[in-house]
Amino acid sequence: MVFAYAALGLVILLLAGDALVKGAVNLSLRLGVPALIVSLTIVAFGTSAPELLISIKAALDGVPGIALGNVVGSNTANVLLVLGVPALLAVMHTSAHDTRKSYLQMLAATGLFIVLAFRGVFDWIAAVILLAALALMLGDALRDALAHRRNGEAVEDLDDPEGADPDMPWWKIVLYLGLGLIGLPLGADLLVDSATEIAVMFGVPDTVIGLTLVALGTSLPELATTVMAALRRQADVAIGNVIGSNMFNLLAIIGVAGLIAPMPVDPAFLRFDLWVMLAASLLLIPFVYLGRDLGRGWGITLSVLYIAYIGVVLSMGMGSVAI
Repeated sequence: MVFAYAALGLVILLLAGDALVKGAVNLSLRLGVPALIVSLTIVAFGTSAPELLISIKAALDGVPGIALGNVVGSNTANVLLVLGVPALLAVMHTSAHDTRKSYLQMLAATGLFIVLAFRGVFDWIAAVILLAALALMLGDALRDALAHRRNGEAVEDLDDPEGADPDMPWWKIVLYLGLGLIGLPLGADLLVDSATEIAVMFGVPDTVIGLTLVALGTSLPELATTVMAALRRQADVAIGNVIGSNMFNLLAIIGVAGLIAPMPVDPAFLRFDLWVMLAASLLLIPFVYLGRDLGRGWGITLSVLYIAYIGVVLSMGMGSVAI
């Protein structure tokens, strides 16, 4: 039953997160907030709401391994699995799309996160630093978008926020907001409590469950989005989705969670998982800078690397218990 509860919690989280995004987007547009601002802030935060609630709940419950494991594991999965699986289905041509600036920002966020991790705890000081970096990146994205608009260049992805419906009635907006605000904490409670029970049941650290079960579950929306982008030959959406998600995971989720409760860093992260996350991020260089296409060969390579990573994490977790 514990696995069923975990699955139920994940489903509730994903549905509640989607409802919250729809409600918040349409409320903001009704209140006169520009669509550009809505896209850069409300949509970005809303789509990360499930991961955020999981990290806050885990930090408050004294299982920081699930909180940090969710973020580190999701970032690794986003590159290896979320890009690997779609590449098995269709070639993604990346040479025509310039994601170099956002990619450098993602690497900077990854480096900052690793440096702060070596302090041994993500407390309010680390949280403020992460959130300040997030504010700088959002401000830079806003300036770029406004410059594109002044130059008459298309910014359709920013002008048409996810879930926007000009004709949505007020009662439906309130309903979506209510479902999101009620469902997110409920789903987080179910998933974190179930994940903790699973860790105890199999005798593995909560860090391992965070890096595998929880991280994989919360990466499913990104995987679905990227599969559809690959089938539609929208490589820029696929790469951009991964880069944006990884930046938000590191800066926003741990930034907010660190303000609410300090999260000690498991030494295993410092020895292995953070470096795997960094290595996975560096694997994007051929696609971002060299114009390589994401084809089936790369898809197989990335997917096999992710399976191998999960195998190593599980074996290390079992090994630590045996010792």
